[in-house]
Amino acid sequence: MGPLARAKEPFRFCTQTHIPELTGLKANNLQELLDHIKTVPGSVIYHHTHHFLQQHQYLSPEPPNDFAYWITGILGEEVLGEALFSIDTIQYTTIRELRNEIIRTIDNYVEKHPKSLQKFATTGEDFHFVKSVSFVFQTPYIVSDLKEFQAALQRVTLESIYFHMFEARLRIGIGTNDFSNWLEHSLSENKLANKIASLDPYTHTMENLRFALVKLIEKRIVELSLEEFPVRVTLQNH
Repeated sequence: MGPLARAKEPFRFCTQTHIPELTGLKANNLQELLDHIKTVPGSVIYHHTHHFLQQHQYLSPEPPNDFAYWITGILGEEVLGEALFSIDTIQYTTIRELRNEIIRTIDNYVEKHPKSLQKFATTGEDFHFVKSVSFVFQTPYIVSDLKEFQAALQRVTLESIYFHMFEARLRIGIGTNDFSNWLEHSLSENKLANKIASLDPYTHTMENLRFALVKLIEKRIVELSLEEFPVRVTLQNH
């Protein structure tokens, strides 16, 4: 196989670390929770819907939603908790969209069950709002073709993969993950970019997500080698 196409712009892997920080805001009932969800910074919504993924990267997927967990376990509103748990985060490309869906779900429930506002958490079980403070760092890994990309994916930390698959797509708000964005715009690998974008990262452990990414790229490299082979045979026959 000849050399692979080189990217218009190389891809630099970054990594990150998160520090949780208390906001000082808390809720004792459903109304207070809803009021704060409507006004807190996006970093708070992000923390309460994603911190489990960051802290428990090797465990099974489907991380808990803190709002759903508190509403179910502390207020005893299991139906609402289930509705919040069932929100498919992958459908939303911005924190604003995700926040609005959480608000809509709670508003609809309260309208049908007004007595739910009369339930209060016991002392010491208030919901405390926490924000996620992120620090992003560049790594030594810079790649310009698919082979280099595959090799780097096998070496970078899970925090790096998390940053490019989750943070870029939802928190930073570019609409897709960093990998798909680079593959489409710098390598013109639109099909591969779409395959990676169609992965649901919320249904994988981080290590399994790494494996899925590597296999997709490996398959594409093989396809490129097979596409080239008939051309070589034709040239040899002449």
